[in-house]
Amino acid sequence: MSALTRSTPWQALKAHQKTLASTSLRELFAADPKRFDKFSLEACGILLDYSKNRIDSETMSLLAALARKVDIEGWREKMFTGDKINFTENRAVLHTALRNRSSRPVMFDGQDVMPEIRRVLGKMREFSESVRSGHWKGYTGKPITDIVNIGIGGSDLGPAMACLALAPYGKPGLYAHFVSNIDGTQLAETLKRLDPTTTLFIVASKTFTTQETMTNAASAREWLLRSAGDEAAVARHFVAVSTNTTAVAQFGIDTAHMFEFWDWVGGRYSLWSAIGLPIAVFIGMDHFEALLTGAFEMDEHFRSASLESNMPVIMALIGMWHANFWNAHSHAVLPYDQSLARFPAYLQQLDMESNGKRVDRSGKTVDYTTGPVIWGEPGTNGQHAFYQLIHQGTRLVPADFLAPVESHNPIGEHHAILLSNFFAQTEALMKGKTAEEARAELEAAGMKGAALKQLLPHKVFPGNSPTNSILFQKLDPRTLGALIALYEHKVFVQGMIWNLNPFDQWGVELGKQLAQKILPELDGKAAVSSHDSSTNGLINYFKGRRG
Repeated sequence: MSALTRSTPWQALKAHQKTLASTSLRELFAADPKRFDKFSLEACGILLDYSKNRIDSETMSLLAALARKVDIEGWREKMFTGDKINFTENRAVLHTALRNRSSRPVMFDGQDVMPEIRRVLGKMREFSESVRSGHWKGYTGKPITDIVNIGIGGSDLGPAMACLALAPYGKPGLYAHFVSNIDGTQLAETLKRLDPTTTLFIVASKTFTTQETMTNAASAREWLLRSAGDEAAVARHFVAVSTNTTAVAQFGIDTAHMFEFWDWVGGRYSLWSAIGLPIAVFIGMDHFEALLTGAFEMDEHFRSASLESNMPVIMALIGMWHANFWNAHSHAVLPYDQSLARFPAYLQQLDMESNGKRVDRSGKTVDYTTGPVIWGEPGTNGQHAFYQLIHQGTRLVPADFLAPVESHNPIGEHHAILLSNFFAQTEALMKGKTAEEARAELEAAGMKGAALKQLLPHKVFPGNSPTNSILFQKLDPRTLGALIALYEHKVFVQGMIWNLNPFDQWGVELGKQLAQKILPELDGKAAVSSHDSSTNGLINYFKGRRG
């Protein structure tokens, strides 16, 4: 057994789960009329109701004891103060510095990083205002109408999610597009709709060598030059988010329009940096800074609140409670706001790339469940797709439900209908429907005898499906910043308790290495025999049937 699973709090939680397993959520609510008041809190304009989880005061006390056992407060401070807690890459983890809205210095290797951060933010402001005002013009003298971000992973998911979420704050007549996939279809279909004379590309790659990004960027460059006919046009239609000055210049981009970020910014935590340039251009720098402010406010809450009243910590601990003691293997994120349609995909990278690990910080294989599978879709679409499994399936699926009090698009009764479903689903998942209740409903509808007996089991809902409900006034930049930071810190806390390094991602390397070997083997017609029989067979099938 590992030190974690041998620990007193872990063993106490195992015993406690067995006791609580015989108590339903209905019973917990019936026993405590003030359960909502006890198990909900508000911070940074966000309400978290976690009362519909199978927990009681003892559960939360034991979970907090587990967090203290692994020194979560100490790890938290190490992250904020620039310790190199990403030890496999010998890097600090200072994405929080990018949104530091205080006058406090943030030290790294003896230097305050804040002056450089503020310099880049100033550069982003100058550039974004130039594009938005129409001062920046393409090679024919026309202002920019479309920005295309070319990146992948954190260089795509964060900006794409944020631009969709904050579309009401976008500049009319300015449109944001995102290309990430090496499949040429995504780039081709995007470019079909655009005019090269009014299109600006943002190429986001720290090293300026990322295969997918640079292949897409080269094809976009060719598309531009087919229209412009002059390589000088590249500097009017391409800018870079990178640190490779030489490669950026060789591409034809003016290095004055290269926006830097640093090794202590991980890809999935990078939208707060110059990687957020497409966000800043699309919604304006004032709104981008409001996004930073919301995240900073959640940072301050996370850093200062006690574990028992700390929103990210509570979400992390409840997630662990389900994963490690109730055998839940996935976690659904269900935003009742269409603007957050890309939020689950963004959280997939944040959570699964961070905590999808099988060895601990000492290199030993863990003997407990780590990061869950993250998935989800906006409500109410999901209700007509996969909620069946959550309500009546054989798997326990904890879920986060998110919704705004106010809609950006208050059309008729749409928002009231949406929110009625939001409230109803979490209640239904908690309460379920007993056989007695189902029988009474069927009898009231006139059903009886063999027909009732046959249908009755199918109308029973077991309930006890755990949910968090997250409400906020309106999805504005400040609130989105706080929401993202909330989940970032949740993932960090879980990673530290599981004794992982949540800031590396070595698991993405092997497939890329093998792809580099296979790519030249796809040339010519010669049969390939250097792999296993399945891979050889697939490659040879492809080679034999391509044009």
